[in-house]
Amino acid sequence: MEHTALYRKYRPEALTDLIGQDHIVASISGALKNDKVAHAYLLSGSRGTGKTTTARILAKALGTSATDIYEIDAASHTGVDNIREIRENVGSLPFDSKYKVYIIDEVHMLSKGAFNALLKTLEEPPAHAVFILATTELEKVPETIVSRCQTFVFRRPSEAVLRELITVTAKKEKVALGAGVADLMALLANGSFRDALGTLQKVMTVAEGKIELSDVERITGAPSLVLVRDLIEAVARGALSEALRVCERAREDNLSTRTLLDLVLHTFRRILLVKVSPNVAKSEMEGLSAEEQEFITRMAKTESLHLNSQSLITLLDAVSQSKYAVIESLPLELALMKILGKQE
Repeated sequence: MEHTALYRKYRPEALTDLIGQDHIVASISGALKNDKVAHAYLLSGSRGTGKTTTARILAKALGTSATDIYEIDAASHTGVDNIREIRENVGSLPFDSKYKVYIIDEVHMLSKGAFNALLKTLEEPPAHAVFILATTELEKVPETIVSRCQTFVFRRPSEAVLRELITVTAKKEKVALGAGVADLMALLANGSFRDALGTLQKVMTVAEGKIELSDVERITGAPSLVLVRDLIEAVARGALSEALRVCERAREDNLSTRTLLDLVLHTFRRILLVKVSPNVAKSEMEGLSAEEQEFITRMAKTESLHLNSQSLITLLDAVSQSKYAVIESLPLELALMKILGKQE
């Protein structure tokens, strides 16, 4: 029996269905209403934020039929010949629509020659052609291309938005979520709608009607919140050897130290928010298990030289370094040494 992926099943069908991209919805909706459609759009943003979906919605809103929509994956069609083929065909009239729409995904992957060929088309496009380019790496797109497009930058959804998406989707799928489940899935999604729904679907395949926090940890391989709490408590006590032992436990269990760092960072942030601004922290605590809320509140009341904003900055720096670390656990270990004063 075939199962449709959740991100496809619940993919937005109209501009008004897009979540967290109000600035883009308002601009494109206004252009459609006033018949001021641009000949080229450039949609940029991190993966899973809705760029390709928006491109398809825009093509549909223009009244373009499936026969007049051309989708090209630039990651596998990087050469100048691929773009030349578009140039040769773009001049012909649409089959049964007002516009021919060309959607070029991952456009930053095009070769220099292909970009030059595309530039010539964008400089003098026929009235019936609309190009929608999408990229996760805007900085790799030549300025000559960017300047000829209306550019929209897609915002990464907040954890609150992802929690709501996961909760609503689970309800539609008639699956109950235990305390803290939506929060952990939202953290693991790392700003991607697609990854959030992908994680939900993955765990749904093994959970019977209700998903508990332990199910998410087991299926995704995420470090348990016990490890996160043990690490933060060790930091609060100034116990470097204990903190490093937690990192070792994560390695022994074949868990991602990078994910452990992410979870520690988020919990650490919530502790500081409760310390300095309980009202702001209130929304951050919603959806967490009673156990997790109790831990965060208790740690916020703990007198410690190490639970401060400078430690949070050090952990944040470690996240950046972890992208390039040959030894995955090294950035976190060095951060702990710096926080706890052992920098020999």
